[in-house]
Amino acid sequence: MTNMIQSAKEQVVSLIQAAYARAAGAGVLPSGVDVKATVEIPKDTSHGDYASSFAMAGARALHMAPRAIAQAIVDHLELEDSYFQSVEIAGPGFLNFTLGPKWYGEVLAAVEQEGPAYGSGSGGSGKKVMVEFVSANPTGPMHMGNARGGVLGDTLANVLARDGWEVWKEFYVNDAGNQINKFARSIYARYLQLLLGEDAVPFPEDGYQGEDIKELAQAFYEEHGAGYENEPEEDALFAMAQFGLEHNIPKMKADLKKYGIEYDQWYMESWLHDRGFVAGTVQLLTNKGWTYEKDGALWLNTTELLKKKYMDEGKSQEQVDRLDLKDDVLRRANGFYTYFAADIAYHRNKLEERAFDLAINIWGADHHGHVARLQAALDGLGLDGSHRLVIVLMQLVNLLQDGKPVKMSKRSGKAIALHDLLDEISVDAARYFFNSRTSSSPLDFDLDLAVRQDSENPVYYVQYAHARICSLIARLAEEGSKAPAAADVDAAVLKSPEELALLKSLAQYPEELHLAARDYDPSRINRYLAVLAGDFHRFYNACRLKGEAEQVLSARLKLAETVRSVLANGLNLLGVTAPEKM
Repeated sequence: MTNMIQSAKEQVVSLIQAAYARAAGAGVLPSGVDVKATVEIPKDTSHGDYASSFAMAGARALHMAPRAIAQAIVDHLELEDSYFQSVEIAGPGFLNFTLGPKWYGEVLAAVEQEGPAYGSGSGGSGKKVMVEFVSANPTGPMHMGNARGGVLGDTLANVLARDGWEVWKEFYVNDAGNQINKFARSIYARYLQLLLGEDAVPFPEDGYQGEDIKELAQAFYEEHGAGYENEPEEDALFAMAQFGLEHNIPKMKADLKKYGIEYDQWYMESWLHDRGFVAGTVQLLTNKGWTYEKDGALWLNTTELLKKKYMDEGKSQEQVDRLDLKDDVLRRANGFYTYFAADIAYHRNKLEERAFDLAINIWGADHHGHVARLQAALDGLGLDGSHRLVIVLMQLVNLLQDGKPVKMSKRSGKAIALHDLLDEISVDAARYFFNSRTSSSPLDFDLDLAVRQDSENPVYYVQYAHARICSLIARLAEEGSKAPAAADVDAAVLKSPEELALLKSLAQYPEELHLAARDYDPSRINRYLAVLAGDFHRFYNACRLKGEAEQVLSARLKLAETVRSVLANGLNLLGVTAPEKM
């Protein structure tokens, strides 16, 4: 797909190489020299749109002063039919190229030709990537961290798909192990309290205290009556766990669907246990010499695995020796496998059994200590976890109202869950705000700002730019003016600073999309859209359409229509609507 920023950079290189060949052929410059030069985009456009260091980089090899080299290049440059209208020598010998109408016209043409696919790249080269995100314990409502992780994971998946990856989205359901046992015991205790009275039945010290547990116990009682009071505890706990999961998981799916998130698969931890995949994975680690027994338990030699990982990454022996490394239990003395063992098995399933080239997990920052340990365990299985497993760590969300932290819902009096939040603000605002900062930065979510309908609200600011263009196009259409095809636009009439800045912003989109995918940072799209919207508003205020000559009117209308297309494109990636009226 077209990347006009990159195309211009490449053309600078080819133009200079052709000029050098001509200058060498004329005897002005020594021939046969390979010059490794850079091409940069100056921050100050008075220094041109692209700057090459060819003259300075080649000074030693060519045995000439940089400005003399630069002059020889300029004298032999042929800019006709190129993207550039002029070149100047600056400072010690920079070659500063200024873009011309051909490039600006091709920006409009690229957006028109590629439509909704504009910005797509080939960074993924068709490789398979799984993005696993949210994966909240199904023991209660989803909270603000899950809300941020949801939009971060979903938007990252969208970005990766547009950059040429074959993407699979997955939610890992921890429906086995200690958390589910505690969940079942909590429901069971509340159930027995309904039958026998609260004072008659002690509640587990580590049990889940939420109102949702009481609601599940009440629902279980209404469905099953007192029939489980005298059942064997093991049978009762199994029934409670299944009942709780059957109620909570559909709620989670419904909340996430309302939030605009649907997965390719909800993968159950129990599937791994039921077919012996956890036990088999632990046995593989044992076969490779990475486990040992102590106190009746089976341990992973995480210390040695991490030492090997860190040494391979370039740390010195002294640095590694200073680290506080510890081993991990895989199978307890009672024969039960740990969560870590299941986690290793699940990621072996991703990388080996289902053959994903890359696995990306969105985790809360409090899990940072688990990252290297899991990667090292996968290294121990020969799966190159250090490179094929990427963990995107996400900082906390601070919910604010009236400038103060908010932890409880006014409506329910409980901790604010995702469904509470979506009762307060729009899905558009939630998705835009939660993706507005890099994952490594804490996020202050201002509820008052999220519902404002003015330019201070960033999602409103971007959406308003889109709606404003739609209204402009509709109004001019009533007067008989329609946006022409890009081929019919004379880009030379677009020459004000505001018009050129807007065209450059449009050209930047494919690069921003690629960088967002490369750096696993979809918040780049938010920042890009805010810049594009700002550039449009400045253009709209500075450049008239009505009353202008037909060529100017047509070109500006096409420019506005092109901006509308790219705004809609970016908002769609974020899962945010692009309204035509506001």
